[in-house]
Amino acid sequence: MLEINQIHQGNSAELLKQIDNNSVDLTVTSPPYDNLRVYKGYSFDFETIAKELYRVTKEGGVVVWVVGDATIKGSETGTSFKQALYFMECGFNLHDTMIYHKLNPMPVKSIRYMPCFEYMFVFSKGRPNTFNPIRVKTLAKGTEKYTGTQQENGKFTDYGKIRNLERDKYNIWSVKVGSNQTTRDKIAFKHPAVFPEQLANDHIISWSNKGDLILDPFVGSGTTCKIAKLQGRRFIGIDISEEYCQIARKRIRQESLLYLIDKRTTRPN
Repeated sequence: MLEINQIHQGNSAELLKQIDNNSVDLTVTSPPYDNLRVYKGYSFDFETIAKELYRVTKEGGVVVWVVGDATIKGSETGTSFKQALYFMECGFNLHDTMIYHKLNPMPVKSIRYMPCFEYMFVFSKGRPNTFNPIRVKTLAKGTEKYTGTQQENGKFTDYGKIRNLERDKYNIWSVKVGSNQTTRDKIAFKHPAVFPEQLANDHIISWSNKGDLILDPFVGSGTTCKIAKLQGRRFIGIDISEEYCQIARKRIRQESLLYLIDKRTTRPN
């Protein structure tokens, strides 16, 4: 078994084989894709990784696979959909197709509308064991009771009933990206595609509980593992680039130090 609460340097397709069967509660990852699949001079074996993720995921566990499509020779590749179908061939259910909406994407000149999203495929190994939905305010705007009525089967309903002032978040998640938005860790931007901390946080809260084991086989700058630690989860991170592994380790150590400083410092009222 790979050591837990560590970042491991190596090929994910090989290192995943060192993780025990049915041991991972949640995977949150964003792999390089299409013409980005050559990563620091390396490429990855998607099909082997998908099979290994199915093997290591617990019954009721979840894999969140965040991916987009490049445009090559005038056409989007459709690789994201092909990967989703392959995960299903491996045995996963496609539990949800979610959207990661970038509120402030990098402008690009094109003959199509500016791309501003990626897919977040949520795969489950059977029925998910955990769902802690994130709640948001409704548009009731502080009106706690219905003041109007509607007629149903000849009777008036709803008048005076308490409104639902909160609801489960929709499956399109909008986040700001870039400096001081994706993260405030300046070192993270030595990686070309930093995963937003808010996305990692919300998925980890939604699909896991404290003490669960979180995996990221393309750990990059270490966002998933950093947030897993902050949320009281255990983690395993893998990346083929030693440079990026060092960035991830530094971010995790930095969070540990800040936590210790905060615990030992008496803050004024």
